[in-house]
Amino acid sequence: MVFAPRIKKSSMLPYYPIIRVLATAYEIPQLGRKRRIAALLPHDYYETDKRYPVIYLNDGQNLFSDDAPYGNWAVDTTLQKLAQEGSGDLIVVAIDHGGKERIVEYSPYKNEKFGEAHGDLYLDFLINTLKPYIEKSFRTLPGRRHSGIGGSSMGGLISLYAGLKHSEIFGKLMVFSPSLWVAPQMFEDTSKVKLSGLTDLYIYAGERESKNHIPDLMRYYITLRRNKEIMDKLNMEVSINPEGIHSETCWEREFPVAIKWLFFNS
Repeated sequence: MVFAPRIKKSSMLPYYPIIRVLATAYEIPQLGRKRRIAALLPHDYYETDKRYPVIYLNDGQNLFSDDAPYGNWAVDTTLQKLAQEGSGDLIVVAIDHGGKERIVEYSPYKNEKFGEAHGDLYLDFLINTLKPYIEKSFRTLPGRRHSGIGGSSMGGLISLYAGLKHSEIFGKLMVFSPSLWVAPQMFEDTSKVKLSGLTDLYIYAGERESKNHIPDLMRYYITLRRNKEIMDKLNMEVSINPEGIHSETCWEREFPVAIKWLFFNS
């Protein structure tokens, strides 16, 4: 089922991306749940035969919806501005989170506080169900160097986990304010990871988030640096905002910087 989302005033501007809602209830067989999934296509997608890199972003409700409860990243208007600058050739796939199941779905490991972890099932869906569908339905560039994943908080955590565990699939990682406190096993596992190839990692956090956010991030950075197998193939940018809080407003400001660095930095 495909329907037209509510049109924003900005959608009447030149270069505004084409927003296609693939389904309001896309089947996730691995989890026995359904989800809204949307694709934001370049404004001239249907006027060319070009192929495009793709980034899969978690927490789709918070990416461009006017009625998002905590604000949104303004991904749509960012893509519009990038296109005006000549660097908007990108497909964004927005995957809604699971509401009350969000933490469990984005958890890579079982947690005493939150219980079960469905992160691997979610990634199985993303890699083996959704990604093949996107690649069949749209003109995408093949290969891991043209495939990214990203998100914030728990969405950032599962993106980081996905990029390290499935580095043969994802070559570009956008990780904002990852909730590393939920998954202390990440530190040990990262110390043993081997990447499949060159991987770009843009990682961000704000100094005014929780008291553990920056210390956890710095500890994780040290863990990465100590793994020679990773560092030989990792191209990493670390961004710290002294005034940054845990909010969509801060992630909105960081998004265009991260997108440019990951996809339009040549």
